[in-house]
Amino acid sequence: MVRLGGILGALALAASPLAASECRLALVLAIDVSSSVDEAEDILQRGGLASALIAPEVEAAVFAAPLPVAIAVYEWSGRYNQELLVDWTLLETRADLLRVAETIGRSERSHNDFPTAMGYALGYGAGLFQRGPRCHFSVLDMAGDGENNEGFPPSAAYAEFPFASVTVNGLVVQASDYQAEISLVEYYQKNVLHGPGAFLEVARGFDDYERAMRRKLERELTPRAVGALPPATKVPPG
Repeated sequence: MVRLGGILGALALAASPLAASECRLALVLAIDVSSSVDEAEDILQRGGLASALIAPEVEAAVFAAPLPVAIAVYEWSGRYNQELLVDWTLLETRADLLRVAETIGRSERSHNDFPTAMGYALGYGAGLFQRGPRCHFSVLDMAGDGENNEGFPPSAAYAEFPFASVTVNGLVVQASDYQAEISLVEYYQKNVLHGPGAFLEVARGFDDYERAMRRKLERELTPRAVGALPPATKVPPG
């Protein structure tokens, strides 16, 4: 496990962090581009995320408090296959939010034939937070349609990388097979959700990705009282 600490330097980007600024939430969105996600599904998730970000209820949540939200977005698959889509951006105006959504909507996947290395993906996210803005809350979203099948598991990432002040939520994209659906939801609940108030949202296939992401973003972006953290929970889909 000692080697995992050294991986953080390789996973973190060399670019300078966002200039220091007061912000209420640092939000990192991670989307799955492993081999289980085909081209059509990838288009649905990119378009779904872009549309969810500019949905009226999500936009209202982004700008519902005086302090801005900072956001970064990356895609992940194999051990060393992470790609930054949107570097840290302060959402101070509607134009900022539209630019982020447009960047995601126009993006193309960087990898399409690698397995699901969720521990490495989480390590990459930890690196982003380390060089990102210091906000009152930090949330990482792990979206995916499968369990970790390469490299170290999420539990090792949480043990070795700086996640003490980060909440990790999940968005599960369910398969058509009922048993696979139950298994993946349970996997996320037991292994992926992390930190105070962590919760899970479920998309019933990639056609439902936009709805699920919209619901999750609204919940995450709605302002919380500083210093009033909720108890750690794992909310089942409903």
